[in-house]
Amino acid sequence: MNQSAKNTTKSGRSLSLYLIMALILFQGVSGLFGGAALVADPSGEFLSMPVSMLEGSPFDNFLIPGFILFTVLGILPVVVFFGLGKRAIWAWPGAFVVSTALIAWIGVEIMMVGYHSDPPLQLIYGLIGLVLLGLVMLPSVRRALDVTQHS
Repeated sequence: MNQSAKNTTKSGRSLSLYLIMALILFQGVSGLFGGAALVADPSGEFLSMPVSMLEGSPFDNFLIPGFILFTVLGILPVVVFFGLGKRAIWAWPGAFVVSTALIAWIGVEIMMVGYHSDPPLQLIYGLIGLVLLGLVMLPSVRRALDVTQHS
């Protein structure tokens, strides 16, 4: 039995694909929650995030970052999650975009407001982005999402 066969389920999906789906769904739900909370309360008080965190950034409050978080790292990952489940033709590029958007978001955030280790959310989400990107680039994942083989 080859290694690729050992890492797939009866449905033909690789275990890596299921991990990608779980991480993308986690990102989507957390992006929806965090983004909605910041849009609803741009002061950041609800999430115990003082506006002073934004010093050095172009933002006076969390409204715009919250909206970006809600859409790009909330809605988009949820849509991609369902696309991955259906093996939509755009699912692999969508997963790639989500992983790179998460890495970019954390990178820009650290550049603008600095690194905050308590709580270590930047570290956690940065690692999730890197793990997602690594998984998305696996040949087994690309094969599992190759819609030309499954039509």
